[in-house]
Amino acid sequence: MNALSSAHPLAAACSLLFVPGTRPERFAKALASGAGGVIVDWEDAVAPVDKDAARATLAEALGQLSPVERGRLALRINAAGTPWHADDLAALPALAAEGLCAVVLPKADSGAGVQVVADALGAQGAVLPLVESVAGYDAVRDLAAAPQVLRLLFGHLDFQADAGLACGPDEAELVPVRLHIVLAARAAGLPAPVDSVTPDTKDMALVQQHAARALRGGFGGKLCIHPAQVAAVHAAFVPTPQQADWARRVVEGFAAAQGGVFTLDGRMVDAPVVKLAEQMLGRARLLAH
Repeated sequence: MNALSSAHPLAAACSLLFVPGTRPERFAKALASGAGGVIVDWEDAVAPVDKDAARATLAEALGQLSPVERGRLALRINAAGTPWHADDLAALPALAAEGLCAVVLPKADSGAGVQVVADALGAQGAVLPLVESVAGYDAVRDLAAAPQVLRLLFGHLDFQADAGLACGPDEAELVPVRLHIVLAARAAGLPAPVDSVTPDTKDMALVQQHAARALRGGFGGKLCIHPAQVAAVHAAFVPTPQQADWARRVVEGFAAAQGGVFTLDGRMVDAPVVKLAEQMLGRARLLAH
């Protein structure tokens, strides 16, 4: 894990909740929702006629948040190639001076594009590239290795549209895409990436099911579009009491064996199993707060 990732509040977040950039009254509420982080959205959630107003709104709202709250906030700007990208970049230095410390780059498809955002945000800022195109898929290792990248995010809806896919309900067609993103993050020493949204805002069992799939697939969190989804995501990521008990006994047994192989509940335990147990306990500690 790089130095930026180890220190940033969003590095281990299991849930990132979108909030429209034109609704400043929701920023603090979103931060109080239990979500690990909040993404103020200047892209899809803001109509073209409201882009300028959204920029002014965030500048004012940041001053009303505490330093801890600002540390859990990210901004999704408009993608490169859109009419609003240059103005978004121009706004970043002043926002960084007000405490903005993370930017989500949609349609990310090159390390050079990430570098442009990092330069505008400043040396202390973090960039979260959102992989949602075939070009982004092809460039994912360059994205992960680009300066100031904190985590990779996946946008499966835009990716399907760009690739011409018609995925079934289980999205089996996207398994290799998700794995590619997970492995690129791991190779670059980044925290586990964040999986895409569930568009359904009513079926929390479906959200939890999707979050559980993300966890099994190596993701470290999930994007949310409604506050009610946060609890469902956390329910999937937090270990059950039985799992947490197993993990504690694994770690304790490994210590008692002085780092050697031992048997627990009739099964061999070695270093890889211990690492999985430690990761499980880490999620339990994170989501206990």
